[in-house]
Amino acid sequence: MAAPVDAATRKRVLRVIFVSLLLDLISFTFILPLFPKLLEFYRSVEAPLDASSPPSKTLLSSILGYLNAYKAAFARPIDSRYDIVLLGGALGSLFSLLQAVASPIIGRLSDKYGRRTALLTSMAGNILSVLLWVMAVDFRTFVASRVVGGLSEGNVQLATAIATDISDHNSRGATMALIGACFSIAFTFGPALGAWLSTISSVAANPFATAAGVSLFLILTETVYLYFNLPETLPALTRKTNGAANGTANGTANGKANGTAHPETAPAPVQRTNSHFLLNLVHMTFLLFFSGMEFSLPFMTYDLFGYSSSKNGRLLGYVGLVASLLQGGVTRRLPPLLSVRIGVVSCLVAFVLLGRTNTVGALYAAATCLAATSATVVTGLNALSSFEANEGERGGKLGNLRSWGQLGRGLGPVLFTSVYWWAGREVAYGMGATGIAAVSLLVLFGLKSPPGSVRVKAQAEKKEL
Repeated sequence: MAAPVDAATRKRVLRVIFVSLLLDLISFTFILPLFPKLLEFYRSVEAPLDASSPPSKTLLSSILGYLNAYKAAFARPIDSRYDIVLLGGALGSLFSLLQAVASPIIGRLSDKYGRRTALLTSMAGNILSVLLWVMAVDFRTFVASRVVGGLSEGNVQLATAIATDISDHNSRGATMALIGACFSIAFTFGPALGAWLSTISSVAANPFATAAGVSLFLILTETVYLYFNLPETLPALTRKTNGAANGTANGTANGKANGTAHPETAPAPVQRTNSHFLLNLVHMTFLLFFSGMEFSLPFMTYDLFGYSSSKNGRLLGYVGLVASLLQGGVTRRLPPLLSVRIGVVSCLVAFVLLGRTNTVGALYAAATCLAATSATVVTGLNALSSFEANEGERGGKLGNLRSWGQLGRGLGPVLFTSVYWWAGREVAYGMGATGIAAVSLLVLFGLKSPPGSVRVKAQAEKKEL
């Protein structure tokens, strides 16, 4: 195992992770409440419903043509307003499927070349992605921005790998909860801020350019901050650096010996409690259903309550606020497995409520359950996976976990919105509830707590920043 990281270094690195991930996720969440109006805008420009308008030959018109052919395969008529629902699901799936391909590669590269190098390379792709969104006056450019973003987004998995590099077993759960808190805080403010920025017109040809421009500013700020403040944390590289420094400083044979001995020390083997296959399977199946429901939520509120982007932003902000309070006060003190179990049961309750709700009060009750799910499940699964990996393979194993999860995220939106589109809300959420019930059984009876993950020392529960 790697030598313990001193408290000052650990605190400094955690601060860098927290600030950078917060900037990244706030930027990322800007677009979430905008999808319905954003896609309506591109359709009005490139594929208007007005029959008197001349037909256009654009990427969007071609896609909508395929959707119309898909609709014709069903016996029941489907209103054209649901085109936006399925198109949004397809775009969400595209981004996540690209992430499923890229995440294991990014993880293995970080194990070989270091976390810092991999993260800065990922940031270059993120900058290009958001820059394309700023310039997206047509649907084709917008799709290109999503493709580049899907292939390059590695911030979350690399932040998780960095957190495990600098944490021991006793502090692992609290550290993972800190990363989860970034998600919660970002979802508290990001969607609402994105919705507000979308009301500010700065480029006539792209009414969402203001939100995209602020997103680009945040990503650039994050990149500069990481470049000047993030040290390398990969144990294999830090041992070499520290060993060489010791050898040079001592200037003796013993010092030189010490300087070369550490890099050759093999990591201690890990006694696995849960197979990575089982953890990956849980992650994929959970996100298959959860992401479909999560992605359909703005469309459901738009359809059921006539919610605008600002109201959807307010709803997502509420979810983020509750989740951040849970992350800071509850989740970081829970053993990872217990955290996952609480989250999947809360998700099941949310599905049942959303399938039956006809009031705003019930909608917010379901949103509270979603907040509990957001605060627990993915954070807990990341912690469990890190307990089952050696220090030299964490990047790859966590990348694989994210890849399986992104596969679920990729399939979930398009499958869920297809059912929603064809059979209605009650059937879609009923199927989702059945799927999450199966996941809950797998989590409750198939997973076990790794040694060292159950009892957390009091010091690990202290404020990290």
